[in-house]
Amino acid sequence: MDTINDFELKQRKYIPVFPKANGKTTVYIEGYPCEDDEPMSATDFHGEQIITLAEQFKRYFAINELVHIAVDSFIYYSEGDITKCVAPDIHIVFGVAKYPLRRSFYTWAEGTAPVAVFEFLSDATARQDRNEKVGVYLNDIGVQEYFIHQPELKKPAEFRGWRQDPSGGIVEMEPDPQGGLFSEALNLYFRGEEQHRTHVRLLRPYLPDGTPITTSLEEQHLKEAAEARAEEEAHLKEAAEARAEEEAHLRQDAEKLAAAEAQRRKDAEAELEKLRTQLANLQRQ
Repeated sequence: MDTINDFELKQRKYIPVFPKANGKTTVYIEGYPCEDDEPMSATDFHGEQIITLAEQFKRYFAINELVHIAVDSFIYYSEGDITKCVAPDIHIVFGVAKYPLRRSFYTWAEGTAPVAVFEFLSDATARQDRNEKVGVYLNDIGVQEYFIHQPELKKPAEFRGWRQDPSGGIVEMEPDPQGGLFSEALNLYFRGEEQHRTHVRLLRPYLPDGTPITTSLEEQHLKEAAEARAEEEAHLKEAAEARAEEEAHLRQDAEKLAAAEAQRRKDAEAELEKLRTQLANLQRQ
């Protein structure tokens, strides 16, 4: 099976279908800061998680030009009020152009809100992530789904998600026995995966059929393994062709030997018949 082509078929099958937003791609609006005065600081665990998951999302949704994925950038959700602003670790927007990149995302200008937001728990923001932000994201901004996850392996596992229900309320998602959650908005399943070498509990995305979305490092290893298999198969093919050629030569040599032997027998029989004829003539004389 061609793993790469097979995965591309699954991408087209499982990526959600959505309309184009009715707004306009907006890189920057004057008067809305795209940075704050305090630089964001995060642990290596958070950095590893954010970079890895964002890169997985970008590779997975790369085939659709109307998916915008942002990391640690502002979302402004009330025109004229710069205090109505959040900066989630990762947010995904459907229906808006992937490029150009934005300084911030303005919901009223783009004509839509993110479909999913991810926050990774830290000591400084965990209380807000678990409480106030649920209402801000789902009610105030109109995000469809909101997830929080604890990436530091030495801390207790915590992966929770909330979504809007059809009546406009907020419901917390029910995890499966493995602690995983299914995102209806993204049509992806998520479950924590322990990485003991780095002490990170990575949030791993899976397709609905259970196929994991690989990390860039895993993808590189898969490509290297595929190239090694292709090279090995080429060597085996060359060896098989060489054996077939050698066997063909051996058959030709054997056929030549058999033909020569047959000719020798024919010549010997002819010589023997000649001698018999000569002997019979001598006897008649």
